[in-house]
Amino acid sequence: RTFKRATGLSPREYLAARRAERLKEKLRAGGSVTDALYDAGYGGSSRLYEQADGRLGMQPGAYKRGGEGVRLRYALAETSLGRLLVAATDRGIAAVSFGDREDELAADLRREYPKAEMVRAEGEMSQWLAPLCAALDGAPVDLADLPLDVRSLRASAFAFRVWRELRKIPRGETRTYGEIAAAVGNPGAARAVGHACATNPAAVVIPCHRVVRGDGEPGGYRWGKGRKAKLLAAERAAG
Repeated sequence: RTFKRATGLSPREYLAARRAERLKEKLRAGGSVTDALYDAGYGGSSRLYEQADGRLGMQPGAYKRGGEGVRLRYALAETSLGRLLVAATDRGIAAVSFGDREDELAADLRREYPKAEMVRAEGEMSQWLAPLCAALDGAPVDLADLPLDVRSLRASAFAFRVWRELRKIPRGETRTYGEIAAAVGNPGAARAVGHACATNPAAVVIPCHRVVRGDGEPGGYRWGKGRKAKLLAAERAAG
């Protein structure tokens, strides 16, 4: 119980997350899938492949090949918060990020999947881009129903629970890190909630900007405190 309060994870969840990270390191280093899975601590291939989608975002062989065979469509748009990149697979949104330069945003996506097929497709992506841009402009758009590609959200079980809880926060409202920790069943894990917010791959769709410090101050934001303040102000003004 003490471990879970301190980390936000049970010992079993923590070990699973660390094992998955070791596997990724081994695969990136160029080792075989078989050697990597045993070096990482998996007892056999069946256990690994059961968890592959949730931990790697794809099958181990595809991850080792840098996302080879994965098709990512993406689009960029200019918004009041800077450049916005939205990427998706055929299952749904895989990434949403803010930045100042298009090439940096595209490079971040490429860094995760160096061999994936990345296709810039503003037309195809309009179904995702339009509601996101409208929401940023203050329109009362509900983004909670937009589908996410969970294969591309590589994180711990705790982070997944946090992200699900964040999508329940109504537009115009906020929750503290402590309140989110309690809502996912881990009171006292506010710091771990902060880490889950910091690793959120889908800005606005997973509204980590709606999580604030216990004293009411906005706190940090992966894409800059200034953007967080503007997002909160726009949502509150729209009501």
